[in-house]
Amino acid sequence: MSAKVRIPALAVVLALLVLPWAGSASAAGTPGVKLSESQAGTGGSITVTGSGWRPRALLMLLICGQAEPSRGVIGGTNSCANADGRAVTTDADGRFSRALPVADPPVPCPCVVHVATATGARAQADAVFQVAGHAVEPLPAEAVGGRLSVLTDTVLKGSDSVLTWFGAPPTRTLVLTVGNVGTAPVKDPVFEVGTAHGVFAPQWDERQWRGTVAPGKKARVELPVELAGGAHGDYTVSLRYGGKVLAEQPWGVRRPWGVTLFWVLLCLVVPAAVFRVGMAVVDRVRPRPSGIRRSTAAPRRHRVPRPTARIPRPPWRTPAPEEPPVSPPTPTLPWFTPDSGPGPAGRLSAPHDDRPRSPTTPTTATTATTATSPTNPTAPRSPGRKGMT
Repeated sequence: MSAKVRIPALAVVLALLVLPWAGSASAAGTPGVKLSESQAGTGGSITVTGSGWRPRALLMLLICGQAEPSRGVIGGTNSCANADGRAVTTDADGRFSRALPVADPPVPCPCVVHVATATGARAQADAVFQVAGHAVEPLPAEAVGGRLSVLTDTVLKGSDSVLTWFGAPPTRTLVLTVGNVGTAPVKDPVFEVGTAHGVFAPQWDERQWRGTVAPGKKARVELPVELAGGAHGDYTVSLRYGGKVLAEQPWGVRRPWGVTLFWVLLCLVVPAAVFRVGMAVVDRVRPRPSGIRRSTAAPRRHRVPRPTARIPRPPWRTPAPEEPPVSPPTPTLPWFTPDSGPGPAGRLSAPHDDRPRSPTTPTTATTATTATSPTNPTAPRSPGRKGMT
């Protein structure tokens, strides 16, 4: 009896533990949006609150035209005032509150406040809103039975440029052929292009294709694809329409080696510049010998004389070596030795005669002077007193 009573009690305890988790899961699976005002004019602002969103999720708030909560935004984000949008992050309970400025969307109303996740699993919610003074037009008729399918393989066209080699965003064009297998035409379809790196989930961006695909017809679709700057590695480009993935295309992105080269040069140039600056500082602040005074003026550059090349002369044009001049020999007489040779002639006295002369004999000084003149060394000498008789 006691065992039967314990089993219902245990079931009640488990139910009490599971109900809060089930309630929170159901609340988190149904995101909702509420507005502080249902109508406002351009230049004002409204407060947008939400609950039931994924915790710590990044959301985007936009005012879009040509939209209804039941049909969503027909033209995609091209129908929204993207420049005046706001981003918000939910709290741990999946709630948020954010002020949103009122702006005119690029297309007529009916309008909504569109809230969608920017990353992770896709979730969105719309709330009816009227922009005061903005044009209002009826929505286009809803296409019933129109369905698109991919008829050919997808191709990525394009090539990298020099800027991509230095880290610019790689771009390609996704080309494919789609066909309408439904019973109604499809006008201006909005595709979603996603890019995934490795095993990560794709990041989806809306791309609207301008044109109409009639039932049973096909059309060539070209959609731009762009990655972040400096992206490299293996990527996967996916195409989704109406919540269904239509095609996937791998994309191998080369590494931007120009960025690597830039950093290598930077690591070489900066240390060299720092080293030169440091050596200049050390050369300026180091102590100098006391006997040397440092000049503040700029050092002068000493010019080294350039060597002049001399072309040797031919042997037949080489002048003969000059002989040293020969001094004329000193005339010496054989009976005189060098030490007893006649020296410079001095002034000699006139010879005189000791014999008595008669007063009638004229003696002229001119004759005696001429006979003993130093200018006439070859003149015969008069005999001395001993030789005279």
